[in-house]
Order: sequence, then C-alpha cells, then structure tokens
Amino acid sequence: MGRAFEYRKATKLKRWGHMARTFTKLGKEITIAAREGGADPDMNPRLRVLIQQCKKENMPKENIERAIKKATDKSSEGYKEISYEGYGPHGIAIFVETATDNNMRTVANIRSYFTKHGGSLGTQGCLQFLFDRKCVFTVAPKEGIDLDELELELIDFGVDELGQDEDGNIVIYGDFPSYSQIQKYLEENGFEINSAEFVRIPNDYKTLTDEQKESVQKLIDKIEEDEDVQNVFTNMAE
Repeated sequence: MGRAFEYRKATKLKRWGHMARTFTKLGKEITIAAREGGADPDMNPRLRVLIQQCKKENMPKENIERAIKKATDKSSEGYKEISYEGYGPHGIAIFVETATDNNMRTVANIRSYFTKHGGSLGTQGCLQFLFDRKCVFTVAPKEGIDLDELELELIDFGVDELGQDEDGNIVIYGDFPSYSQIQKYLEENGFEINSAEFVRIPNDYKTLTDEQKESVQKLIDKIEEDEDVQNVFTNMAE
C-alpha cells in the first residue's frame, strides 16, 4: 500500500465516534454543498453523495432537510469553510479545517488552544507545502471486480491509489480537483458509494517519543472538541 493508505491506517477519526458530532459535521457539509451547488441532489453531485452517506449513518431525514433549508434561508448567514494552520509542540504541523458562522469566535478559540498547549497559530497558507489535498471514496465491494484492472482504468480519472480496508470496502484516493469525475465514474458503473471526503496527507512525517506525542495529542484533542472544527490533520508519525 502507498502513502495514502498508511495515512488512513494511522488516522484516528475520533470525532466520528460520537453520533451527535457525526450528524453535526455532515449537516454542515450538506449546508455548504447545497449553498455552493444548489439544493437539488440530482443536479449537485457533492450533495447527492453526502445524503447517501447520511443515510448510512442513520441520520434522521429531518436533519438532512433542515441542513439543506439552511443553505437557502436568506436570513441565515450560514457556514463558511475556513482553514487554520500552525505548529504544535515539538514542531508538529497542524492543519485545522472548520465550518463556522462566526469567524471571530472560531479564530479566537483556535489561537487560544495553540497558545495554551505550547503551539503557535501561523498565517493562512504557511503549511500548504507540507500537505497534499486528496479526495477519498469508500465504496462497497462489487462482485467480479478486479482491483488492479479497476485502478488502471481509474488512473485516467485522476485516481492515484486504490485498495481495500479492513471491512473489504474499496478505498479510492484521487487528486482533489478530480472529485466530480471520479464520483461520476463510480455512479455510472454501479458502485455503491459509502462515503466521500477530502483529506490532507502529509508529505513527510515527524517521529516523536511517546511523551512528546502525548503533549501534541492534548492539543489535537482540545481542537477536535470545538464544535466549529470539521477535521484536523498533522504530520505526526504514529
């Protein structure tokens, strides 16, 4: 397996371990997708796959409808996707993705987390060179599919890595701009998409001692507790 799968194996999706937080995260993503691409799932590929994902997470239908309505509500400012970048203890790079309706609150909170835990919040774009942004699809296994042949075919659609996870699902990593064409291929060829997301994979990892890892993890945990935070990516080796 390549770098993407090593990253996936090491990443701890703690925020997705709690149903309420899962619903909150998906709800924000639906609102943003509906605002950017329209409220009709048939015309909005990103919204369509998010709704599918919500159903697999047993998210109530009314939650989905409320999130879409929020995107079209003129009286609501809605959510904005804002990223924050900085360094934690021992020089670990930390990339924070948020969806917020109050940037002043969010940036103040994120800065305080970094400061109180021995880190420092940097300027936007200061970590872009350290991370590759990828789209990742998890699809249900399909009878008769040869993964090597599928990978070769998908290369032309922007896919750079493909394999299977511990549950037997097919996991596909591709270039960030290739999201729509990969999704189109999967849908047109009868693949059941379980999830689709964007990740930032570090170009290089930094190895720490167990004691050093613990201090960095305290900062990560604090950031992930914030309701505005969607994802946290680091270059700390597990």
